[in-house]
Amino acid sequence: MAEEKHHHSLFHHKKDDEIPETEADYKKEEKHHKHLEHLGEVGAAAAGIYAVHEKHKAKKDPEHAHKHKIEEEIAAAAAVGAGGFAFHEHHEKKEAKEEAEAASGKKHHHLF
Repeated sequence: MAEEKHHHSLFHHKKDDEIPETEADYKKEEKHHKHLEHLGEVGAAAAGIYAVHEKHKAKKDPEHAHKHKIEEEIAAAAAVGAGGFAFHEHHEKKEAKEEAEAASGKKHHHLF
């Protein structure tokens, strides 16, 4: 097998040799992380709403309450995970912004 396998994933990570060169590249990276941050926020909200929905169904349908409680807990865990992803992307966006400022010479030193 001399051919390399290419794995496709939903989120692409930059390789070390793909370091942004210009300020436009940094802005593009910042925009990319902002988009992923918003996706994480939407995912967290949707999973949280679904968890509340399942909690309501557990009260209204005592015959299948156990199933609804399990689905509620899974949705709550998904909401926490999506929130963590949004938090991670927020910090990636901040790093990209700081790199853009450093590359353009606009670095502000916050002393206070």
